[in-house]
Amino acid sequence: MSVSRRREERLLDAGETELVKRSHHPELDAEDDKALPDLIRLLRDRRDRARDVSRRQRRELRGKAAPSGANPASDNTGTREKAALLAAAVKRVSKEHERRRNAGARGRTVSGARRALALKRAAGNPADGRPSSRTANEGMNPVPNERNAPSGAVNQEGQEIAMRRGGGPR
Repeated sequence: MSVSRRREERLLDAGETELVKRSHHPELDAEDDKALPDLIRLLRDRRDRARDVSRRQRRELRGKAAPSGANPASDNTGTREKAALLAAAVKRVSKEHERRRNAGARGRTVSGARRALALKRAAGNPADGRPSSRTANEGMNPVPNERNAPSGAVNQEGQEIAMRRGGGPR
């Protein structure tokens, strides 16, 4: 439910009214990007204070806490509404801050992608300079294995041992 400006001014003090007014859209659009985190911090401080006062008043109403002022609290609806107004202002400003941050990140991503594309195009076609087919010019060449014995030497050695065991040549 929206709250009228007149109701806001009745619930908030002068400083809070100014902060909440800055959180509405015509003024929020004019805010600088660097000023938004400060505005969020100020609004959160005021919201937290109003929330704490409302909780204290509610405890006084239930009889769980001693009255903090000269008169005990009789109702906490005003401070509850004040905390809700300030919470809505924090939400508005945070959403705008996030929107602006995402827009900046999107712009950086797009510029990075364009720069990468330009570098890729400047590098040229990677297929240039490669052979047109996968076959080599001279074909396969044998690679001799140096660890194997010369052809037939292993077989001859084995025959000699078998002949000794068998009693001699046949």
